[in-house]
Amino acid sequence: MPASSSPSGRPIEDSDFALLDAWRAGDRTAGQELLGRHFATLCGFFESKCKDAEDLVQKTMLACIAAKDAFRKQASFRTYLFTVARRELWHYLRSKQREGKRFDFATISIAEIITTPGSRLARQADRARVIDALRQLPVEQQTLLELHYWQELGIDALSEIFEIDPRATRVRLFRARRRLRELLEVEDEVQATRLLVESERA
Repeated sequence: MPASSSPSGRPIEDSDFALLDAWRAGDRTAGQELLGRHFATLCGFFESKCKDAEDLVQKTMLACIAAKDAFRKQASFRTYLFTVARRELWHYLRSKQREGKRFDFATISIAEIITTPGSRLARQADRARVIDALRQLPVEQQTLLELHYWQELGIDALSEIFEIDPRATRVRLFRARRRLRELLEVEDEVQATRLLVESERA
């Protein structure tokens, strides 16, 4: 689960910005610390979607390094990082498409694009069940649910990451929860949401 404060006691967002400022001023150690504190989170983001998670984490971090001076601090660094990660994921998945075919991530699922063995994170039965259901969702719905329930990102942050209006974010999140419930074959969305949240801790 995301931490609320750094070892120094400062809120993570403020601490991230302090490290970013030091990095921009030439302190490479600060840059390494900033990216390092989000490394495990990025790994989890990609591992539920493909077998090339390590490569995608590296590409995301390289993209952040290249654009570190362009980030305007209008959102948290974490939100910015997930925006970059989402774009890298979309680019990666499009590289898997057949010639002449274009993917629509609002309708196509990971399972339809890539066939991979269950990730090492899916060791327990409930988590494997949730991961399997998530991977059958359209990529956009899967990513929305994971960022909202596993990374605790709110509507405003999700809207920035997906570059859509907050009202559209709420509608898409509602539809994603409803579809997940159908795939998990549970009685209501509350139970589906509980399984989703608990699977992140497994």
